[in-house]
Amino acid sequence: MRANVSNQGAASLDALRAQLERTQGRRLDAPVLPVHPILAPLLPGGGLRAGSAYALQPSAALVMALMAGPSQTGAWCAAIGMPELGAEAVEQAGVDLERLVLIPDPGPRWLAVVATVAEVMPVVAVRPPARVTDADAARLAARLRDRGTALLVQGWWPQAEATLSLSDPAWSGVGRGHGHLVDREVTVTSGSRRWPVPRSARIVLPARGGGIAAVAAAGERPALYAVPAPDAAPEPDAVPA
Repeated sequence: MRANVSNQGAASLDALRAQLERTQGRRLDAPVLPVHPILAPLLPGGGLRAGSAYALQPSAALVMALMAGPSQTGAWCAAIGMPELGAEAVEQAGVDLERLVLIPDPGPRWLAVVATVAEVMPVVAVRPPARVTDADAARLAARLRDRGTALLVQGWWPQAEATLSLSDPAWSGVGRGHGHLVDREVTVTSGSRRWPVPRSARIVLPARGGGIAAVAAAGERPALYAVPAPDAAPEPDAVPA
């Protein structure tokens, strides 16, 4: 009798898991691609979940920071519709240029380009020139799950695994009329349907020389000066409820 109860419990758990996967459109135990340890606590599962999409506030530094981890472990990455990405900046951020494909202008059929690239690239970043429909997003989501591709979207995206935004930027290196901007402290906030409340962390992005770093203790860095955020604010409906 005890074994029978145990079997029934296992069957119930399997049924619940299957229901959640059908509802959320992705496997709860899907593998994740590694990211920088500073960013890991801000992502469900501690990394980029294969087959999932992430909605990001438009920020080249944030995209490069998320691509760096998978790239350094051998994953190929693609950036679509981001002509401002330069080879030097990408390399300084930690992305392996030998495993990076840049498509600055995908044209009006950008969604088809993303779907095609997702067939062979484990990580695809895109800046959509137009808002995607729920139907198109659902079809692409099926492709992502089938191929195990993580999608990084600069802007709003339906059914995103997580939404990351930046706020309260403060640059260092600038004095009163002299000096050069060398790095930026910023607050990264992540919202996800998997969490009851958003999570946030204060980090250095970009760090001196590129990449990402933890915020140093007081007295170890030059004074910071608040400046207007260079990145556009996310759309009001970008953060999951």
